[in-house]
Amino acid sequence: MILDFSNVACYICTMKVLLLNGSPHKEGNTHIALGEVAKALNADGIETEILWIGNKPIPGCIACYKCYEAGVCVFNTGIYEEIAARLPHIDGIVVGSPTYYAGPNGSLCALLDRVFYSLGRHLRYKPAAAIGVARRGGVTCTVDRLNKYFEINNMPMPNSQYWNMAFGREPGEVLQDQEGMQTMRILGHNMARLLNALKDSPIPAIEPRTPTNFIR
Repeated sequence: MILDFSNVACYICTMKVLLLNGSPHKEGNTHIALGEVAKALNADGIETEILWIGNKPIPGCIACYKCYEAGVCVFNTGIYEEIAARLPHIDGIVVGSPTYYAGPNGSLCALLDRVFYSLGRHLRYKPAAAIGVARRGGVTCTVDRLNKYFEINNMPMPNSQYWNMAFGREPGEVLQDQEGMQTMRILGHNMARLLNALKDSPIPAIEPRTPTNFIR
């Protein structure tokens, strides 16, 4: 018997990583560094999307706790809304930022504060990585600050051959940092390997959280 599948649509389930460009410059050095990570992921069969946070003001968390009731931040507009729509459908995330005063872009942190507080449930147990770009110094602190979001949310973090940083000031200069670009590519390959390793792995049973306030 010959089976005819000509009219049957075939879908291949591929994993996807969202790369968040936290720079106010859409196609600057942070975008280029993220693109290098994306190339490696793509080469390993992982779908990617680079999403730019834009250069308009982004509100920070006002501690109203309305997200407890609604499931989303009260400022559910703009880039936050775009991210909220994507998070349930991604398998991993990479966040990139330029370095401002030895830290990430403030607009990016304002956004991530709200994303992780109100939408962290869509990111738990998904691999995550941070990359930082700088003219010269402070980038280690940038990456460390961004990693804090992942570390508090049960998110496994792939590594690379060096800390996830690259150097350049003017657009395109980051390409001259050959070791930095290599670090981005290795990070992408390592993330792909981690994604594949975790693909069919069940989420471990986690005991209920018992938050403790030091002052009552």
